[in-house]
Amino acid sequence: MTSAKVETQQHDTAAAAEGDGGGEGYQRALGARQIQMIAIGGAIGTGLFLGAGTVISKAGPSLVLAYALAGLVIFFIMRALGELLMYRPVSGSFSEYAREFVGPFAGFATGWTYWLFWVVTGITEVTAAATYMTYWWDIPQWLSALAFTVVLYAANLISVKLFGELEFWFSMVKVTAIIGMILICAGILTLGFSDAGDTASVSHLWTDGGFFPQGVGGTLMTLQIVMFAFLAVELVGVTAGESKDPGTTLPKAINTVPWRIAVFYVGALVMILSVVPWSEFQPGVSPFVAAFEKMGLGVGAALVNFVVLTAALSSCNSGMYSTGRMLRDLALNGQGPKLFTRLTRSGTPLVGTTFSAALMLVGVWINYRWPGDAFEKVVSFATVSGMWAWIMILVCHLRYRARADRGELPRSSFRAPGAPWTSWFALAFLGLVLVLMAVDAQSRVSLYCAPVWGALLGAAYLALRSRSPEGAAFRTR
Repeated sequence: MTSAKVETQQHDTAAAAEGDGGGEGYQRALGARQIQMIAIGGAIGTGLFLGAGTVISKAGPSLVLAYALAGLVIFFIMRALGELLMYRPVSGSFSEYAREFVGPFAGFATGWTYWLFWVVTGITEVTAAATYMTYWWDIPQWLSALAFTVVLYAANLISVKLFGELEFWFSMVKVTAIIGMILICAGILTLGFSDAGDTASVSHLWTDGGFFPQGVGGTLMTLQIVMFAFLAVELVGVTAGESKDPGTTLPKAINTVPWRIAVFYVGALVMILSVVPWSEFQPGVSPFVAAFEKMGLGVGAALVNFVVLTAALSSCNSGMYSTGRMLRDLALNGQGPKLFTRLTRSGTPLVGTTFSAALMLVGVWINYRWPGDAFEKVVSFATVSGMWAWIMILVCHLRYRARADRGELPRSSFRAPGAPWTSWFALAFLGLVLVLMAVDAQSRVSLYCAPVWGALLGAAYLALRSRSPEGAAFRTR
């Protein structure tokens, strides 16, 4: 590549970072406060508040190690994404980078798969939110699911700033709840108050069967569920095209990943497992609820129910946001219907968000038709489709770094430490998780869905190519 071309790319990257929206037409309305909370909220969801009870019963105290290891891998993924974002900050980041560094079909598959991930996740989370509402009121699940979908859809269409504010406060509730739990547990361990005061001890982490009570194999089999808990942490990359100052806010948000995981996952679980022995947790029961009951704090169950409701709505809100942006990116590159390119006056992707929200309404019908087991009917594909985005981030980072080191592309101002070895390590870890999913009969259905979706994407791509053999869908940027 000539030096003139590299200089031009450097100029384009700088212009995008300074606030022109990357030529996408979006308004850069997300400030540092909102970006930070979106990054924090993306790492805290129902996987921690509700799902951790299941994996504690399978792995015991060693679950802390599983979250720490998975968190390290997530940090490697996010630093790889950060290097790409500072090279070229765009809203449809995952599909854009896949299109540039792997090929047109990779961009097509990544964009549509990430879109599907958030549609499925949105259905899952609105289903969960409707279930949580029955704790207080005896109302039909489908009615709550409909109300939540409509309200979040309207909020996303008004402005990106309103989306950011909703995510800020949703994340604030989750963060406050976890910090409060950590402080209460620390007080019990040091001062001995509450019903759990007499038995609370850090020694619970290695007594009652040891640190690996179910063996190392039992801990490994929880990695798939642990990784599911971290899905959506990459959402900060989708905000790149609408961040006021991506060159500053995005690196800061990504660099908070280690302490977020250390505090909100490792720290919270260490405290809970010190107050309540691991053997007292049951699958399907929030460890936070179980801990509050052990402490004799009756208000705890209602409080945790409110927090997990907030976490579910936060995830659905993020799904509304990301699906519209991803569809618009696909349409701008000729890989989706042109009508998805339309923006409202406030800079939100009207048609893409509406189309995605309409599909999320399928969750309302599922809640009406199967209110008892709606959650299980829509959750199986989320992990594989979400992990595909991580895999593509790492592959694109490896190819970008190789070309940048050869001088073919400008170097990013936010280089991933330890790369490319850290990216190779993260890819190997994700491969291990996929193997473990294949071994587990309950999660194997997710892998069965993947080739079916891949075949549909391949057929759609070939059909698109036959109609427009010279179109933008088949060119790299």
